[in-house]
Amino acid sequence: MSRVCELTGKGPMVGNNVSHANNKSKRRFIPNLQDVTLMSDALGQSYSLRISAAALRTVDHRGGLDAFLARASDDTLSPRALRIKREIEKAGASAA
Repeated sequence: MSRVCELTGKGPMVGNNVSHANNKSKRRFIPNLQDVTLMSDALGQSYSLRISAAALRTVDHRGGLDAFLARASDDTLSPRALRIKREIEKAGASAA
């Protein structure tokens, strides 16, 4: 299981631990990933995703999974999230 957010593509970063004596040693900054289940209003179905806490706040701010995926660029989404986005777009096109 990779440590990458499925919606934003946020992954581990590298940096330094810096001591009081200014000694530096390498460390990793791991994103705060959570297993959540999000509901799609257009499809009436729930999806289990592994996303960062910041992405979860953004999903709530934008008004749900459908609104988030509509504005998200395809290159940051995981293949699973991209498939969900295509299904939502298909459902919206057939309803209109």
